Amino acid sequence: MPAVFQVPSRSADPAPEVESLVRTLESEGAVVLPPLVSAETLADMQRAFASRLCGLRWNDCDGYERTEVSRFMVPDVLRLAQGFVDVGLHPLVKAVLNRYLGEGRYELCEAKGWKSLPTKKDLHGWHGDAWYDQTKVADHIPREVKLAFYLTDVRSGAFSYLVGSHRKYVPHLLGRSEREAIGKEAVIEFLGPAGTAVLFDTSGIHRQSVPILEPRQAVFLNYHDPNVPLQAEDVEYYRYHPLLLNAAFLGGLSDEDRQILGFGNKTNHQPGYARRSSLTWQRGLATGLLTARQYLNHWREPITRRVFQRK
Repeated sequence: MPAVFQVPSRSADPAPEVESLVRTLESEGAVVLPPLVSAETLADMQRAFASRLCGLRWNDCDGYERTEVSRFMVPDVLRLAQGFVDVGLHPLVKAVLNRYLGEGRYELCEAKGWKSLPTKKDLHGWHGDAWYDQTKVADHIPREVKLAFYLTDVRSGAFSYLVGSHRKYVPHLLGRSEREAIGKEAVIEFLGPAGTAVLFDTSGIHRQSVPILEPRQAVFLNYHDPNVPLQAEDVEYYRYHPLLLNAAFLGGLSDEDRQILGFGNKTNHQPGYARRSSLTWQRGLATGLLTARQYLNHWREPITRRVFQRK
C-alpha cells in the first residue's frame, strides 16, 4: 500500500504539472501521473472491485465476466465506487486530455477492469488498439488515450509500451517479424504500487508483459471522440455503449464533467440491443437447472409450511 499523500480535489488547479506531462505524452506516447487518490479512496476502490471477483456474473448475482482463460473482466467500474469516477474526471487527467485530445472533443467511452491470472504465455501480444473503422478513416490515425490504474502492486506482468511508437502505424496486432524487431531498450515496463496511473496513446505498440507471476488487478478508462466511426466488431459487440453510472457518485459535476461522461449523447446507443452468444447450449442448460430448482422450491414450500405448522 502506498504511503499517505495529499490529493488535489476536482476543483484544484493542475496547471504547474500539465505542461511536462503533455510534453512526455506527445514525445513518448505514455506518461506516469502523480498520485490521483488518497490511500483511503484507493482502499475503497479495491474493496468494491474485489466484491465483483467472488464469482461469475449470472442471473441476479453480480460478478465478473469471463471471455478468456487468462483474465476475469469487471465491466462498468464507474458504478462500483466514487473513486473510479473521481479518477476518470480528475482535474489533472482532464487538463492533459484537453491538450492532447482537444477540449470538448472526447468522452470517457469505456471503463473496465481486469484481474489477470498468473501465466507464462504471451496471450495478447504486442499491438496498437484497433478501435476505429479503418476503411472509413484512412487519411489519419484518430487519437485515443487510455488511463491505466493499478489496484494491486504490480511487480510482474506490468503494462509495457514501446517508446515513441504512437501515431506512426495503423493500429494492429504485430506479426512475428515486427515483434522480433522491437528493441528492449526502447520498451518501458510500468511496474509500480497500487494507485499507479499511466496515460498512454493507444495507437502506440503495447502489451501486458510476461511472465505474470502473481494476480494483477487494474482498471482501464478509455477516452476518444465518440463521433469517430467504430470498427464493425466493436459495433456488433456494443463495446462502446453509453456509460452505465451510479447516481450516488454524480454529485457536483461540472458541465465539462457531464460532457466527458456523455450525458445526452446517443451517438453509439443501439436501441433494444441484445448481445448474441456462442454459448447457446450452456446458457440453456444453466437456465433449465435454475428453473427446475425454482419449481422444486415452489412445490416444496406448501409441504414444508404444513410440517412446521404441525410442530
